[in-house]
Amino acid sequence: MCGIVGYIGKSDATGILIEGLRRLEYRGYDSAGVTVAENGGLRTVKTEGRLDALEQRLREEGRPAGHCGIGHTRWATHGEPSDRNAHPHQTGKLSLVHNGIIENYLSLRQFLTEEGCAFRSETDTESAALLLDHYYEGDPLPAIWQMTSRLRGSYAFGVLFADRPEEIYALRKDSPLIVGVAEDGAFLASDIPAILRHTNRYYLLEEGEIARLRADGVTIFDPEGRPVEKELQTADWDVSAAEKGGYAHFMLKEIHEQPRALRDTIGPRVRDGLPVFEDLPDEVLAQAGRIYFVACGTAYHAGLMGKAALERLAGIPVEADLASEFRYREPILRPDDVAVFITQSGETADTLAALRLAKSRGLRTVAIANVIASSIPREADHVIYTNAGPEIAVASTKAYSVQLAVIYLLAIRAGLLRGGIGKERARALTAALEKTPALVEQVLRDTSHVQSVAAACQTAHDLFYIGRGLDYALAMEGSLKLKEISYIHSEAYAAGELKHGTISLCTEGVPVFALATQSALYEKMLGNIREVASRGARVLLMCMEGAPNADQIGDYVLELPAGEELFAAIPGVTVLQLFAYYAALARGCDVDKPRNLAKSVTVE
Repeated sequence: MCGIVGYIGKSDATGILIEGLRRLEYRGYDSAGVTVAENGGLRTVKTEGRLDALEQRLREEGRPAGHCGIGHTRWATHGEPSDRNAHPHQTGKLSLVHNGIIENYLSLRQFLTEEGCAFRSETDTESAALLLDHYYEGDPLPAIWQMTSRLRGSYAFGVLFADRPEEIYALRKDSPLIVGVAEDGAFLASDIPAILRHTNRYYLLEEGEIARLRADGVTIFDPEGRPVEKELQTADWDVSAAEKGGYAHFMLKEIHEQPRALRDTIGPRVRDGLPVFEDLPDEVLAQAGRIYFVACGTAYHAGLMGKAALERLAGIPVEADLASEFRYREPILRPDDVAVFITQSGETADTLAALRLAKSRGLRTVAIANVIASSIPREADHVIYTNAGPEIAVASTKAYSVQLAVIYLLAIRAGLLRGGIGKERARALTAALEKTPALVEQVLRDTSHVQSVAAACQTAHDLFYIGRGLDYALAMEGSLKLKEISYIHSEAYAAGELKHGTISLCTEGVPVFALATQSALYEKMLGNIREVASRGARVLLMCMEGAPNADQIGDYVLELPAGEELFAAIPGVTVLQLFAYYAALARGCDVDKPRNLAKSVTVE
């Protein structure tokens, strides 16, 4: 969840580190720092707060002058956000930055204290730094292997040794880390956007490998200490894809990028009017006894949509599971089951652990991911990449839309393979799905009404979303977006469950966002809406264009352009994203970097 940057070359290291950390702000953080090799030693400057606070401290204390350094943005797990708990952690021999969690840090802390080491922070990371210092006798590789042999947990490390000011060492286990290569030096980063201004060429480290970065190149060693040859990857994102491009916020830019992302994801997978997956053999869907969608957060909500679509079109039993629950609930898994893992980053810790559990039980595994060659796609049996491009805002928008698109294509393909639908129906559904980017463009053409509805709710303390069927799954995503960035307390409920307790919370003036996009359930929803309206709630109704009596039912009405109801979630979520965005904006919230949240959740 933290951000790591490293640089060695000919340029000013401090400037490059700060620039790289700026591009990793979306990962979430509450303190920041840098270490730079300067005048034969290591100089560390770090502080609680945002990068602005770090830059202020650098102005006060003077910027380190050097060409080799590491930087870090920390999201607190062990120890409060503070200067002393910020990274990098510098010891007598080295400076270290860390993304992940050291699970056995207490026993290491006891051992190191008995060895005479003095701790200056409350973090788990300092145990790793002091342990490496303890083993280091002039040769980094054996010291690093000795350190990692005693660590339990997840980590990505960047290390500077005081007596080796022209080298950076890097290694990873379960946490993302890339090594970039450019003409003017080498880079270390948690994610591609941090280095895109300088290079789009990078290496992916396997677990157990150690990278040594020098100004003239990179050497990667296997666990036996032998240099290994690795394929140099090329990112197909350009710098502009990771910049705001004139929009006020990354989130707004990414909402508006959804039509392009949908076309890029759907188009390559349609042939002769039908979905085709070159990256997934038909037998996987045709022979599956049961399908599990496993994911976290927004991706889990996409899985709920997948459950409904696959069961409806293909007649196959489907479960949608939170990865953090799936991995611990001892699921009953059979050899013909298929597990589909949905993730934007490809590095989500709980989803990765759930994937490994499924593989250990003999299941075929499929990854739906946005980041090429990230951990989950690399370990899954089959991979379906979405084409959202980089998503920088913490609150996911376009990544969710393209996940839905892939899942709908899977449902149509599975329905065709298993006889749930015929070719004519499959072609009609595929054609309807291909029209969804245009429907999203129609929603985005004029957002003023959504903005005014959001402004009317900006002082609300509570807001409830209700829906049935597909709309309930969509309500969960709408509620998550609102609470993530506006800090309005929000919950989503199945509308039919209101009378089982929840309606007691629907009192005078409380906003209730009612989703009613499914005609088969429309009348049932009207009854639920009337129940909350009769108790004084303000009803925000989202329905299809031309829905009967909409103006009489909702205090505010947001209409979706006419289209296939099965796919209404795609234009529908665009409205919900805009609503959350404008509500947060009206409340003066930091839209792209909401408090306490991180983009890539790489710890449990």
